[in-house]
Amino acid sequence: MATIAFELDGRTVEVPDLGTNLLVALREQLGVRSVKDGCSPQGQCGCCTVLVDGAPRVACVTPVRRIAGRSVRTVDGLDSDVRDGWAEAFCANGASQCGFCTPGIIVRLEGLRAKRGDRVDDVAVERALAAHLCRCTGWQTIVEAALDLPERSGERDLRAADRRATIEGGIPQRVEPDVALGRAGFADDTAPADALVALPDADGGWVVAESLHEAQEAASKVQGRRTTLPISWPIDVPAGEWAATLRTTWVEPGYLEPDASWCEPGGTPAPPLANGGAFGAKVDSEVGAVARRLADEHGRAVRVLLPREATVRRGPKRPPVAGGIRADGSGQLRVARTPGISAAIATVAPQLDVVEVDVAGPPTSLALRAAGWAEAMVLGSALTPAGPVEVADPGGGRAVAEIVEGRIRVEVSCGDVLDEVVVRSYVIGAAHQALGWVTSEALTVDDEGEVHDLTIRSFGIVRPADLWPVDVVIDDTDRGEPVRASDAAFVAVAAALWRVGGCPPSLPTELELP
Repeated sequence: MATIAFELDGRTVEVPDLGTNLLVALREQLGVRSVKDGCSPQGQCGCCTVLVDGAPRVACVTPVRRIAGRSVRTVDGLDSDVRDGWAEAFCANGASQCGFCTPGIIVRLEGLRAKRGDRVDDVAVERALAAHLCRCTGWQTIVEAALDLPERSGERDLRAADRRATIEGGIPQRVEPDVALGRAGFADDTAPADALVALPDADGGWVVAESLHEAQEAASKVQGRRTTLPISWPIDVPAGEWAATLRTTWVEPGYLEPDASWCEPGGTPAPPLANGGAFGAKVDSEVGAVARRLADEHGRAVRVLLPREATVRRGPKRPPVAGGIRADGSGQLRVARTPGISAAIATVAPQLDVVEVDVAGPPTSLALRAAGWAEAMVLGSALTPAGPVEVADPGGGRAVAEIVEGRIRVEVSCGDVLDEVVVRSYVIGAAHQALGWVTSEALTVDDEGEVHDLTIRSFGIVRPADLWPVDVVIDDTDRGEPVRASDAAFVAVAAALWRVGGCPPSLPTELELP
């Protein structure tokens, strides 16, 4: 078989010419795990960005044949002082949380710095980040890291930061500079090199093959596309005389690392959550159980991977709602049938009559960020006086949000702060999600329940240049037990944005807020 030779991080390498893309060559044939697969081969998330002859290139849409004789540099191949400097800046500024997207971002920013030198400013950084998706941080801290703002630097207790990140993310997390370099221990990065690879097939089963390339060919993957169908709202607002109404559509959580696990025969599956909580969307992921079953069946280690399209089709969503509220706070909220959802709503809005209805569509889950109670509190905010919106999380966190001259201001109280950088990062990320949820995020699902929007850019997630600046004030006077801040911030910001837009009856509003 013919081979293709190129320079990788300063050394000459050769790979078999299988007609694949550069991402497959790097991860599967050469074992480079810092280059991540978030959407392959959509070319829309930026997680696999490398430098080709010094210019940023998305590896998943670059045929490896075009790289013959050229130079490829990953984040691992940057000069050690440059690489470590970026890692320190990202950690100091809270610019990485799970660390899945940041290796590609660092590579692109280093390419920008090498090209423009001292002429790099926030506008140039935001323009460069348009090729990427970061769902955790909300971009602002990444821009700050790129500009290396000094006020975010200084000595920190990183073990306290770990604890705060674990509280915010809902699973054990680690805060270290190397996390930004993609070294947080993601499930697929730790799989044995000789493991079989399993991908979902078109019939609801699994294709198992010796390599990812062979599994992809056998699975006959259909490339995801953005539909031309309009979004719809699956639940009707109940009839009644209401002071305000609200209905929501389907929304994709949009976490960057697609579900992945691996397992040895008789072993314990690698957790798909790794260093990221996926905003609750991976709590019940199927991949671990499938990895264990297939490993036992084949008598070998098996990697189980969901391509981006499969995560969108199979992954859980926020339960859509439609409801109305009266001036006295009573009303009705109709919600897609979801275990535990009625009780969650009752904790914050006991006066609302919750009616669960069957809706054709992807699975729903209570585990997603503030599912159910967020919608109830946003609807209830229509009855509160003008000005800042205050939200109390059932878990103990509190947030006050207001929109002032195109800026989002959030004040949070979360017990013992532990680490201000982590709190600030998670609150800004939550504000970013709230802005998208209220104004632009939606997933097209037809009347039969089939998802049609399958690409990263079809989800409506706010791009870096469109994010409103977020100012975070942290109440450090409460030395009580540390509790989560980001969920209360998400709800408070969403309610504040909805009210600024005039409490429109549908989310996303598709309105340009003042």
